[in-house]
Amino acid sequence: MDRMEKLTILADAAKYDVACTSSGVKRGHRAGKVGSAVNYGCCHTFTADGRCVSLLKVLLSNACAYDCAYCVNRRSNDVSRATFTPRELCELTMAFYRRNYIEGLFLSSAVLGTPDRTMELMIQTLRLLRGEYRFNGYIHAKAIPGADPALVHAMGLLADRMSVNIELPSEGSLNRLCPEKGRAPILGNMAQIRDGIAENRRDLALYRHAPRFAPAGQSTQMIVGATPESDLHILRLTQGLYRRYGLKRVFFSAYLPVVSGPNLPAPQTFQPPLLREHRLYQADWLLRFYHFDAEELLDEASPNFDPALDPKSCWALNHPQFFPVEAERADLETLLRVPGVGPTSARRILLARRSGPLDADLLKKLGVVWKRAQYFLVCHGTRPPGLRVKWESLPARLAALEAAGRPGAGEQLSLFDERGA
Repeated sequence: MDRMEKLTILADAAKYDVACTSSGVKRGHRAGKVGSAVNYGCCHTFTADGRCVSLLKVLLSNACAYDCAYCVNRRSNDVSRATFTPRELCELTMAFYRRNYIEGLFLSSAVLGTPDRTMELMIQTLRLLRGEYRFNGYIHAKAIPGADPALVHAMGLLADRMSVNIELPSEGSLNRLCPEKGRAPILGNMAQIRDGIAENRRDLALYRHAPRFAPAGQSTQMIVGATPESDLHILRLTQGLYRRYGLKRVFFSAYLPVVSGPNLPAPQTFQPPLLREHRLYQADWLLRFYHFDAEELLDEASPNFDPALDPKSCWALNHPQFFPVEAERADLETLLRVPGVGPTSARRILLARRSGPLDADLLKKLGVVWKRAQYFLVCHGTRPPGLRVKWESLPARLAALEAAGRPGAGEQLSLFDERGA
């Protein structure tokens, strides 16, 4: 099998790994080295001159020793198998970089024999790339759960970002669908990477030329929809991962029925929960940037997000006592609760009101999505002419819209008509 045949198989096998995130690390050009890394450089983004800044996303091998029920690369699945040698992968990466196809490498792998053997091959690849090939660009590497801590540490000194896939939202689901994997090795590797990053920060404070350990942090990925866990369960887990392990991102991947099994949804009738994935990403954004807690967005009585409304609008409609918010006096935390107001526009409001009064036109210029915010935000206690909102009727309005019929896929409910609710 030649190199391009391997690339066809292993790049296709890697498409289920999510890596659409900014690099999070800045490293300029260095004499004698090839490439650089910038904070915004990443997979599927575009620079001001129109260039696509992307990663080579590939597996080292898809010959897996594990038999995870949902995975296309599982041991019992009849697919073409291929494995790169470390040098093949390095030469491929450098050839793509010199042609300006890529800005960095996203390297993952199936479990080739044992976790330790797989990690050793991945580390050998990164050492060749950083050492012999002098590659100075961005590298995101996925650690194999259960690998020796010394190997995880060695990989962290070579990669800019590391990740360990948590795979499924609960230990019960993991045991049922991934019998060779366990929650303890996954969380153990996450804790080691977290501690390694913290220790490295202390080293850099004393000696700025100390080797850097995963300077762009760590992330993880979980599959949504293959198992029965609720959105509340997933969001609580996500919140715990951020707080306990200091993750940069938790990625959600809507389950795709690429294989069949007795513990999986039937492929003939199952539709990938793409809208649910979208709502979870919106809620994840609220956790990270809007200072919400998981228990504020969902509860045991309503454990799943309404697909018809984004989570922030749902929260606002369920808390009419919080609104309307006065833009002239509200603090940052309060402004962040208003639909249509984001972290950037909220800070702009705080700065702009020092210089003069606010009105709807100015709020639009500051980045507020007035189409949403006008129902929840007021300036000097007044609303736009002709807009009437009865706050006590908003939950009833939502219930009436839902009773009238749920929207189709990708369609949003219209909360207000031209006259208001």
